[in-house]
Amino acid sequence: MSDIAGDPMARKQQADLLLERTALQLRQLLEEAAGELHPFPPFPGAFFTNAIEVEADTEESASRGCIVVCQDGELYELEMSIDFSEDVEDPVSARDEKLKKLENLHPRAYVALAYEALTRITEQLMERSE
Repeated sequence: MSDIAGDPMARKQQADLLLERTALQLRQLLEEAAGELHPFPPFPGAFFTNAIEVEADTEESASRGCIVVCQDGELYELEMSIDFSEDVEDPVSARDEKLKKLENLHPRAYVALAYEALTRITEQLMERSE
């Protein structure tokens, strides 16, 4: 019988530690995989951003805009806008693409998003190797 039998808080603490360890290991795998994807694909419809969209059904995804993984293996929220306030001859210069790094994610949310990102990068790597 385990040391935590009959102790709900100890069991919860152990589960939290497992989740944190999983998140750390996924972060390493994601960084390695992203580093192998050269060139990193441009985000569809973007002019300046190379990224892959991460579609995971999480509370984190629902509360943010477009979540992407970039070549550094990190997760970001991509914000794209066009500023029509000035007379701009070149529409590209009116375009604004911002990447906001997702920080302080709960390990549970990170695991879901990182796994989806790793899956998307793996698909890209496999397509290129064919």
